[in-house]
Amino acid sequence: HWEYALRQLLIKREIGDDEPLDPYWEVHAAFDRTPANTWGVDIGRHRSDEEGGSWAYDPPIKSPADMGLLVPPQFTFNQAKTDAAMGRTQDLLGDLMPVKLACGPVMGGTLCSPAAELVGLSPLMLYLAMEPEMIHQLMAYLRDAVLRSIDAAEATGLLTPNTTGPMTCSEPIGAPTDGQYTCKNSWCMANSQEFDQVSPRMWEEFLLNYQKPIFARYGLVGYGCCENLTHKMEQVLTIPNLRIFVCSAWTNLNKLIQRVGRDYVIMWRQKASAVVFPDDDATIRRDLEEGARALQGSRYQIILRELQTLAGHPDRLHVWTRNAIEMAWKYA
Repeated sequence: HWEYALRQLLIKREIGDDEPLDPYWEVHAAFDRTPANTWGVDIGRHRSDEEGGSWAYDPPIKSPADMGLLVPPQFTFNQAKTDAAMGRTQDLLGDLMPVKLACGPVMGGTLCSPAAELVGLSPLMLYLAMEPEMIHQLMAYLRDAVLRSIDAAEATGLLTPNTTGPMTCSEPIGAPTDGQYTCKNSWCMANSQEFDQVSPRMWEEFLLNYQKPIFARYGLVGYGCCENLTHKMEQVLTIPNLRIFVCSAWTNLNKLIQRVGRDYVIMWRQKASAVVFPDDDATIRRDLEEGARALQGSRYQIILRELQTLAGHPDRLHVWTRNAIEMAWKYA
């Protein structure tokens, strides 16, 4: 784990992007979950028989009657496991760099991912129309589980702000209360990917309204991932503490710029396939220049994620990074 993470940092340094590096090593606080499988039911997946094939959902909740199988999870800080992890890391790295404890909730605000794991993605789409009360029950159950994980992290008195790293590197979010940090000093990054094809009204009713109580526990929020939010902008902007609006390759960038102006940070995410598969960088330069020109005067980030292959172009990330930096400066 340690060697893999360090090699990733070396590769990023060679690529030449601007990912911030912290001058210390983090050890994450250990929490026990009850039940051990979190939900009281086991999440299943069907594996593909083909090399490189994808998996399919094998959900444990197959009807409204199965909802009674779900158990409200509890989260308990494990001091002994945490101390042991800190000790091992200090022994290995302590003479090379500082070792610090990192503590935060073990669950995030993207409720739609566990919802799809529990009932299946296709059934979830059907249940929204055919069994709406079941989905309301499911989303309330997931919301409450996340809120309990927040309570557990804050109760330790050890919570550390997540204002570092590539996605949420920022100035401090407020001051600690009585010397202790809470999630009000941290970011919450969440999305609605599994609800991409759901109408704005149903997405708001069955997902966003259940996410908002989670967001209210945090200082600032970034919303979105690979889903198309073009027709959901107005609802996203009702999140009171929204700061980052994620613009995927499927969200209309120009419409988003027109709507949010300089009031929010736009996290402009690239389409990975459009970056790795072309034989030269002409289309990459064109796409980056068009986007940077449109974003001129906005507050924005350019992000490339979800890569599975370089498609035979081993220098493609280096090329993309150079072009992205060039265009950002050109239209600064």
